[in-house]
Amino acid sequence: MFQIKIVISSIIALFSITLFAQEATVTINSDNMIRQVLDLKNEINQTQNAIKIQIYSGSRNGAEKSFLEFKSNFPNFTATMMYETPSYKIWVGNYRTQIQADRALVEIRKKYKSAFSFTPKMKNAN
Repeated sequence: MFQIKIVISSIIALFSITLFAQEATVTINSDNMIRQVLDLKNEINQTQNAIKIQIYSGSRNGAEKSFLEFKSNFPNFTATMMYETPSYKIWVGNYRTQIQADRALVEIRKKYKSAFSFTPKMKNAN
């Protein structure tokens, strides 16, 4: 009989602990500048590790022509014209994985047979 009272008392004690548990809501107030800095950092990290597709390398006139042609043929892709001595290059995309780049490359190679994917080397800011 005594053991039954101890078991029942223990069960009641356990249930009463959960009944009196406290709940709270935490609100974090932060400056919008913190969010902007974090977004900028994420963008930089994505760009640094990004895989790109090169569709052209050569003269400035050829690069400008290829750039405009590419934008009209592939309006959903982002392209940039870069200058690396001694030639101009057209680079497409900022792909996070090789699989994403390869999927885009299959579509781009239908028009640009010599296109290839690569990870650009970042120049030191020093």
